[in-house]
Amino acid sequence: MARVRPRLSGVPETLLWTLYNRAYEAKQRYPVLDDPLAPRLVEALDYPFEERFGRPSAFWSQLQGLRSRCFDLAVREYLAERPRATVVALGDGLETGFWRVDNGLLNWLSVDLPEVAELRRALLPVSDRSRTLARSATDPAWLDEIEDPRGRGVVVTAQGLLMYLRPPEVRAILAACAERLPGGVLVLDSMGRRAAAHTLTGRWKVGGMTIPPMRWAMDPGERDKLRGAHPAITEVRALRLPRGRGATGGLIRLQSRLPGLRGLTPAMTRLRFGDGPR
Repeated sequence: MARVRPRLSGVPETLLWTLYNRAYEAKQRYPVLDDPLAPRLVEALDYPFEERFGRPSAFWSQLQGLRSRCFDLAVREYLAERPRATVVALGDGLETGFWRVDNGLLNWLSVDLPEVAELRRALLPVSDRSRTLARSATDPAWLDEIEDPRGRGVVVTAQGLLMYLRPPEVRAILAACAERLPGGVLVLDSMGRRAAAHTLTGRWKVGGMTIPPMRWAMDPGERDKLRGAHPAITEVRALRLPRGRGATGGLIRLQSRLPGLRGLTPAMTRLRFGDGPR
């Protein structure tokens, strides 16, 4: 098969960096994330990964794997309660979460920009329980695509997305989910204020790629403020990264817990929405 050349820039291009890291981690002897599709996706793309991003970093590769695994664990926890739930992955990029957590019953909806949706359709396996919607996460019309949200249950994920939106857009997404998805949950990650502020200078680079500006930031100690987005947000819970591998894994775990350092890498949070009137 001919390799696919992605034409991405700005925020969408960051999905290639995260894929590059996951693929590197997947090829380790004891990977922190079981993601066999990731190396195949890298091979299927006509893209100069090493030239653009530099050589893979053991720290970032393991951290990206642990972040994705943390999301997987949160989704599985909800599926244990509601095995026929719909998983809505906002800004799904070239994540392979459906194949990592599939229980044979769930439905999966990826919501992404048209150029990313096109890549997903071209590269990822087809399933009658997984589909991709070409739409911005900031357009609430994606909520209309969810079948029987109260009956089946819904878990929404926003991995590597919200930090690139403006604060009113983030608040609108949280409020819409709380309003429209009773009994559901939303799992998100966020960057601390100091790290996000560094991206606004245009000086945070990964190889030849400049990290796009992160407009929305939240220090880990500010999580409870998320309740203010909507009264139906009944629980805000911090999610800890799973245990990593070797010395690098220990460093990631330590960094994620020290008050002065934990805002430098993504922090994961789960919101739960009340059942509301029936």
